[in-house]
Amino acid sequence: MKRFIHILAAILTVSSQAVAQHSEQNHAERFEQLGNMLRSPNVYRTASGAPGHLYWQQQANYDINVTLDDENQTIKGTETVTYINNSPDALSYLWIQLDQNQRAKDADSHKASTSKIYDKMSMRQLESILWHDLDLGYKIHSVKDAQGNDIPVAINKTMMRVDLPEPLTAGEQVEFTVEWSFNIHDRTSFIGGRPGYEYFEEDGNYLYTMAEWFPRMAVYSDFQGWQNKQFYGSGEFALTFGNYKVSITAPADHMVGATGVLQNPEEVLSDKELDRWNQAKETFDDPVIIRTQDEAEKLEKGKASGTKTWVFEAENVRDFAWTSSRKFIWDAMAVDVGNKNVMAMSYYAKEANPLYEQYSTRVVAHTLKSYSARTFDYPYPTAISVEASNGMEYPMICFNYGRPDKDGTYSEAIKNGMISVIIHEVGHNFFPMIVNSDERQWTWMDEGLNTFMQFLAEQEWDRDYPSRRGPAHKIVDYMKGEKQYLEPIMTNSENIIQFGANAYAKPATALNILRETVMGRELFDFAFKQYAQRWKFKHPTPADFFRTMEDASAVDLDWFWRGWFFGTEPVDISLADVKWYKLDNRTPAEKKKAEAEEYEKYESYLTKTRNEEDIPETVLEKDPATRDFYSTYDRFAVTPSDEEAYNQFVSSLTDKEKELFNSGLNYYELTFKNIGGLVMPLIIQFNYTDGSSEVQRIPAYIWRKNESEVTKVFPTKKEVESIVLDPYRETADIDEENNYFPRRDIPSRFELFKRENGPRGAASGTNPMKEAKKKK
Repeated sequence: MKRFIHILAAILTVSSQAVAQHSEQNHAERFEQLGNMLRSPNVYRTASGAPGHLYWQQQANYDINVTLDDENQTIKGTETVTYINNSPDALSYLWIQLDQNQRAKDADSHKASTSKIYDKMSMRQLESILWHDLDLGYKIHSVKDAQGNDIPVAINKTMMRVDLPEPLTAGEQVEFTVEWSFNIHDRTSFIGGRPGYEYFEEDGNYLYTMAEWFPRMAVYSDFQGWQNKQFYGSGEFALTFGNYKVSITAPADHMVGATGVLQNPEEVLSDKELDRWNQAKETFDDPVIIRTQDEAEKLEKGKASGTKTWVFEAENVRDFAWTSSRKFIWDAMAVDVGNKNVMAMSYYAKEANPLYEQYSTRVVAHTLKSYSARTFDYPYPTAISVEASNGMEYPMICFNYGRPDKDGTYSEAIKNGMISVIIHEVGHNFFPMIVNSDERQWTWMDEGLNTFMQFLAEQEWDRDYPSRRGPAHKIVDYMKGEKQYLEPIMTNSENIIQFGANAYAKPATALNILRETVMGRELFDFAFKQYAQRWKFKHPTPADFFRTMEDASAVDLDWFWRGWFFGTEPVDISLADVKWYKLDNRTPAEKKKAEAEEYEKYESYLTKTRNEEDIPETVLEKDPATRDFYSTYDRFAVTPSDEEAYNQFVSSLTDKEKELFNSGLNYYELTFKNIGGLVMPLIIQFNYTDGSSEVQRIPAYIWRKNESEVTKVFPTKKEVESIVLDPYRETADIDEENNYFPRRDIPSRFELFKRENGPRGAASGTNPMKEAKKKK
C-alpha cells in the first residue's frame, strides 16, 4: 500500500495532448439512449411520460346479480354490461375474459406446464400430473342484446369474442347481458389459484373468496388494441374501469364483504351489528368488532334457512371481488386520509385469532396512510383485509394469510409474514387497481412497484422490520445466478422462471437503489409521485414510467433502465488497484538525505556485511596513489547550485501555487474494473490512519468512455489506512471480496452460517411464544 513514487514539482499540469483512441470500442452500449426500445410519443402519450391531449380509455359498467349455493359450492349469475367506446376506432367485436376456464379439463395452462416423476412423489404432485376430472370452468348460458336477442359469440379458451350486429363507433355505447354459472373449486387443493373455497372439516363450513368470478371486459387501448392474451395463471389482468352495482345472494347467516359500499346494511345486519357498524364509522383509534368471535362460533354450529341479498356499489373500479362465510368475525375503524374518512376493515375466522384481531385492520390503516403520502390520497371509501390462507388483491378488498397455531401462539415469522402480505395486498389498490398497468404483459409494473412501496411501509411499521425484498444486498443471490435461469425484468409474465425474484424483488431493489443511491430521496420521491398522479385511473406503460421519472427529475436514467430492466448483467465492480502519490516539495537537503538513506539501504547486503570483518583493509584504504577526486566526493551533499535552483523555483510560484506546493496532500489513484457488466455509481469509503473516515460518491457516468475499467485520483489531507467500495451494500454487488484495499479475508458462507443468527422473524422451527406458554 505505502509505495511512494516521487514526482517532480514541475509535473503538476495535466498534459493537453489528446488521449489515444481504444483499438477496440468498449463504450458502445450501456450508455446509449433507449431510443427505439420505447414506443414513440404521440397524441395519446407524450415524450414527457404524461397522458397526451387526446388520451382516451374505454369504460365498462356492470349490473350483476349472483347467487351463492353453499350446499353445492356453485354460483350462477346474470350481468348487464354497458360498454362505452371512447376510442376513435369503430369496433366490430368485443373481447371478454373467461378466467375460470383456466381450470377447465382441457385448459392450456395444464397442457403447457411441464411435469416430472421423482423418486418420491407427494399425492399433490401426482394429482397435478393427472390433472382432474372436475367439472370446472364457465358455463355461458346466454349472451343477449338490450332487446333480448342472442348475440353470436366465439369462445377461445379463456377469451370470448362478442360479435356485434353493427360496429360500435366512437362515442357510442352498447348494452348486453351475459348469463353464466360455474362450480367453485377447492383452492387449497392441487388446483390452487386465487379464488375458490376453503373447507373447515371441524365445523363443516366453507369460506369463499370469489374472484375472477364473472365475465370481465378485456382492455382495448391505444398502444396494443385488444389485450386478449390467454390466461395461463401467472400473468394477471388488464381490466377496464367502470361503475358496479352487484347484488349477492348468500345464506342468511353468512357475512359478506365486497368491493364497494354496502347499500342495504339495515336489511342484512342485525340491530346489534348495525349499531357497531355506525360506531366504527366514528372510531379512529382502535377497531370496533362488529361481529364477535363468540357470535361467529354460534353461527358455525348450525345453518340458517333462507338467504339474504347484499347490495354493493362501487365507482370507477377495474374489478370486483367478494367473500362470504358464516365463520367470519368482522371489525372496522375509520382512517383519516386526505380530509375524508376511509373504512379499514377485516374479515377473519376464529382460526386467524388472536393475530387478525390485534393487527389486521391496524395494518390496513397504516398501509393507506403510508402509500397515500407517497402517491395520492386513497380515493376509495373502504379497504378490506380477509384472512383466507392465501394472498391476492382486488379493488378495496384483498385475501391474505396469517394463522397462528391452534393454541393461539405463533412464531415471529408468521406474524411478520402476515403483516407483510396485508401491506402488500392492500397496497395493490394503488398499483395496479388505480395506476392501472397491464399485469398480463408487465408483471413488474404492479408487483415490483408495489413491493418497493411495501418495503417503505414495513420500515415505517417497525424500525427493525425484517423486510425480505428491497435492500440491495438481498437480491445478490438471484443476480449472480446462472444466465440460463435469468430473464430481463421486461419479460412477459408467463416466460419467467424465477417469478418472485424477477417480477417482485429485482424491480423493488432497483427502485430502492434509484431512490437511495442514484437520484436521492428528494428527486426520486417527487418524480415517483408525479408518475402516480399522472396515471391514476389510467393505463400506463413502462415507457410512461421511465419517461416520467426522468422528466420530473432531470436525471438521465436510460443507462439504468437498460441495465436493470432490459438486461441480466449483475453488479460486480472490483477495486483493482490503489497507488499512493505525494507531491515532491522537499528542500535540497531533505532530498539528498532521503537519497542517501535509500542508497545505503539499497547497497546493504549480506556479502558486504560479512566483508566488514573478513577484509581488514581494501586497496584504496592501503594505497593513497589509488585515490582521486571521487574518493572523497560526497554525492549526497547539497551544492550551492542545488540551493539556488530550489530558491528560484519557489520564488517563481504564485501564492496559490505555493499553497498547493506546501499542502502536503496525498494523491490516491484508484482503478476500478467492471467485472459483472452492470454499470453503477462508485461509493468509496476512505478510512484514515487517525481513525476517521470519509465517503465519496461518484455517479455512474464515470463509465461512459470506458465501461470496463476506469481510473480516478482522489486527493486527501490525511493518509489512508484502507479503502472500501460500496461500504453500505447499496449497489447489489455480487462479490464483496474485491471491494477492499488492502484485501481482507471474508468467512465462507458455511462459516458465516455457523456464526450468525437469522434475521428477526425469519427463523423457522420453534415457536418461542408456545414455549413460554408451556412454562406458565
